[in-house]
Amino acid sequence: MAGNAAFTVRGGPKLAKALDRMGDRLDDMRSVHGEAASVVAERARALAPKVSGALADSIRVEAADGGAVVLAGDSFVPYAGPIHFGWRERNIEPQPFMTDALDDAGPDVRNAYADGVADIVRTFDREAP
Repeated sequence: MAGNAAFTVRGGPKLAKALDRMGDRLDDMRSVHGEAASVVAERARALAPKVSGALADSIRVEAADGGAVVLAGDSFVPYAGPIHFGWRERNIEPQPFMTDALDDAGPDVRNAYADGVADIVRTFDREAP
């Protein structure tokens, strides 16, 4: 399945508002986002087509307070997009390893978020006056 992929947390704005009330704990969400995205990145590395291994090696996670992304390719691996999405004019068939990774890892991503948020809440409860 080729195309843009996203993972939406239902109730995300409500969760963000609650976390905002928790103050510094919101900073901890960066690591939760990173952990969840790392699950997808690991699966994407396994699914990436391998010739030299450079494509799989280029897969990385960038996490921030508001979310995380899994990226493939860089200046040394400029072909990540054509491999994933295909290139009709060059007879390159799509090999959607990134979106397949997200599809495969969905339950583990949900678990990473559930565990991460639960840890933040437990920490907040221990630290609350």
